[in-house]
Amino acid sequence: MIAEFNRRLADETEDLKLEPAVIEAGVAALLADEAKGIYFVAEIEGVVAGQLMITYEWSDWRNGNIWWLQSVYVKQEFRRFGVFRALFQHLLELARSRSDVCGLRLYMHAENQRARETYERLGMHHTHYEVFEMGLRSGKGVE
Repeated sequence: MIAEFNRRLADETEDLKLEPAVIEAGVAALLADEAKGIYFVAEIEGVVAGQLMITYEWSDWRNGNIWWLQSVYVKQEFRRFGVFRALFQHLLELARSRSDVCGLRLYMHAENQRARETYERLGMHHTHYEVFEMGLRSGKGVE
Protein backbone atom coordinates (compact mmCIF):
# COMPACT_ATOMS: atom_id res chain seq x y z
CA MET A 1 0.00 0.00 0.00
CA ILE A 2 2.83 2.43 0.84
CA ALA A 3 4.50 1.84 -2.53
CA GLU A 4 1.18 2.34 -4.30
CA PHE A 5 0.51 5.57 -2.39
CA ASN A 6 3.99 6.81 -3.36
CA ARG A 7 3.26 6.04 -7.01
CA ARG A 8 -0.03 7.94 -6.80
CA LEU A 9 1.65 10.85 -5.02
CA ALA A 10 4.24 11.29 -7.79
CA ASP A 11 1.57 10.99 -10.47
CA GLU A 12 -0.95 13.36 -8.88
CA THR A 13 1.43 16.08 -7.73
CA GLU A 14 4.10 16.15 -10.42
CA ASP A 15 2.75 13.98 -13.25
CA LEU A 16 5.71 11.62 -12.71
CA LYS A 17 5.36 7.99 -13.69
CA LEU A 18 7.70 6.18 -11.30
CA GLU A 19 8.83 2.60 -11.78
CA PRO A 20 6.86 0.35 -9.39
CA ALA A 21 9.83 -1.99 -8.84
CA VAL A 22 12.04 0.94 -7.79
CA ILE A 23 9.39 2.30 -5.43
CA GLU A 24 8.79 -1.15 -3.91
CA ALA A 25 12.53 -1.65 -3.35
CA GLY A 26 12.80 1.81 -1.79
CA VAL A 27 9.93 1.17 0.61
CA ALA A 28 11.34 -2.24 1.52
CA ALA A 29 14.78 -0.72 2.18
CA LEU A 30 13.34 1.78 4.63
CA LEU A 31 11.21 -0.83 6.37
CA ALA A 32 14.30 -3.04 6.77
CA ASP A 33 16.51 -0.25 8.17
CA GLU A 34 15.03 2.03 10.83
CA ALA A 35 18.05 4.36 10.50
CA LYS A 36 16.63 5.43 7.13
CA GLY A 37 13.30 6.55 8.55
CA ILE A 38 9.85 5.39 9.52
CA TYR A 39 6.38 5.31 7.98
CA PHE A 40 3.17 6.21 9.76
CA VAL A 41 -0.20 5.23 8.34
CA ALA A 42 -3.72 6.26 9.28
CA GLU A 43 -6.64 3.88 9.05
CA ILE A 44 -10.35 4.54 8.88
CA GLU A 45 -12.49 1.50 9.68
CA GLY A 46 -9.62 -0.84 8.83
CA VAL A 47 -8.77 0.82 5.51
CA VAL A 48 -5.41 2.60 5.09
CA ALA A 49 -6.43 6.19 4.38
CA GLY A 50 -3.11 8.01 4.41
CA GLN A 51 0.57 7.94 5.14
CA LEU A 52 3.65 9.96 5.82
CA MET A 53 7.31 9.11 6.14
CA ILE A 54 9.90 10.61 8.44
CA THR A 55 13.58 10.77 7.54
CA TYR A 56 16.29 12.24 9.71
CA GLU A 57 18.76 15.09 9.31
CA TRP A 58 21.35 15.72 11.99
CA SER A 59 21.79 19.41 12.78
CA ASP A 60 25.15 20.21 14.31
CA TRP A 61 23.94 23.80 14.73
CA ARG A 62 21.13 22.64 17.00
CA ASN A 63 22.65 19.41 18.34
CA GLY A 64 19.52 17.54 17.39
CA ASN A 65 17.60 15.72 14.70
CA ILE A 66 15.33 17.45 12.27
CA TRP A 67 12.53 15.16 11.16
CA TRP A 68 11.67 15.57 7.50
CA LEU A 69 8.07 14.76 6.56
CA GLN A 70 8.01 13.05 3.19
CA SER A 71 5.76 10.81 1.10
CA VAL A 72 2.69 12.56 2.49
CA TYR A 73 -0.38 11.06 0.84
CA VAL A 74 -4.07 10.77 1.66
CA LYS A 75 -6.29 8.62 -0.50
CA GLN A 76 -8.72 10.79 -2.49
CA GLU A 77 -11.87 9.47 -0.84
CA PHE A 78 -10.48 10.33 2.60
CA ARG A 79 -9.30 13.86 1.86
CA ARG A 80 -10.82 16.66 3.95
CA PHE A 81 -11.53 14.21 6.80
CA GLY A 82 -8.58 15.24 8.98
CA VAL A 83 -6.40 12.26 8.08
CA PHE A 84 -3.23 14.28 7.54
CA ARG A 85 -3.98 16.40 10.62
CA ALA A 86 -4.21 13.24 12.73
CA LEU A 87 -0.94 11.89 11.33
CA PHE A 88 0.76 15.24 11.88
CA GLN A 89 -0.54 15.60 15.45
CA HIS A 90 0.67 12.10 16.31
CA LEU A 91 4.08 12.88 14.85
CA LEU A 92 4.26 16.23 16.63
CA GLU A 93 3.46 14.65 20.00
CA LEU A 94 6.07 11.98 19.40
CA ALA A 95 8.70 14.55 18.39
CA ARG A 96 7.98 16.73 21.43
CA SER A 97 8.36 13.72 23.73
CA ARG A 98 11.93 13.15 22.56
CA SER A 99 14.89 15.28 23.58
CA ASP A 100 16.84 14.50 20.38
CA VAL A 101 14.31 16.09 17.98
CA CYS A 102 14.76 19.82 17.44
CA GLY A 103 12.38 20.50 14.56
CA LEU A 104 10.15 19.34 11.72
CA ARG A 105 10.60 20.21 8.06
CA LEU A 106 9.11 19.31 4.73
CA TYR A 107 9.31 20.33 1.15
CA MET A 108 6.39 20.58 -1.22
CA HIS A 109 5.76 21.35 -4.85
CA ALA A 110 5.86 25.15 -5.09
CA GLU A 111 2.48 25.35 -6.84
CA ASN A 112 0.58 23.19 -4.36
CA GLN A 113 -1.45 25.96 -2.70
CA ARG A 114 -3.81 23.56 -0.92
CA ALA A 115 -0.88 21.79 0.77
CA ARG A 116 0.69 25.14 1.69
CA GLU A 117 -2.51 26.25 3.41
CA THR A 118 -2.77 22.94 5.26
CA TYR A 119 0.80 23.15 6.56
CA GLU A 120 0.34 26.77 7.64
CA ARG A 121 -2.87 25.92 9.52
CA LEU A 122 -0.89 23.29 11.43
CA GLY A 123 1.64 25.90 12.56
CA MET A 124 4.39 25.38 10.00
CA HIS A 125 5.87 28.37 8.20
CA HIS A 126 7.76 29.06 4.99
CA THR A 127 11.50 29.42 5.53
CA HIS A 128 14.16 31.38 3.72
CA TYR A 129 15.80 28.18 2.48
CA GLU A 130 15.52 26.87 -1.06
CA VAL A 131 16.16 23.29 -2.16
CA PHE A 132 18.87 22.45 -4.68
CA GLU A 133 19.39 18.97 -6.05
CA MET A 134 21.47 16.86 -8.40
CA GLY A 135 20.36 13.46 -9.63
CA LEU A 136 23.11 10.84 -9.72
CA ARG A 137 21.48 7.84 -11.41
CA SER A 138 20.41 7.88 -15.02
CA GLY A 139 16.66 7.37 -15.21
CA LYS A 140 16.35 7.03 -11.46
CA GLY A 141 17.65 10.40 -10.31
CA VAL A 142 15.97 13.16 -8.45
CA GLU A 143 13.25 14.82 -10.50
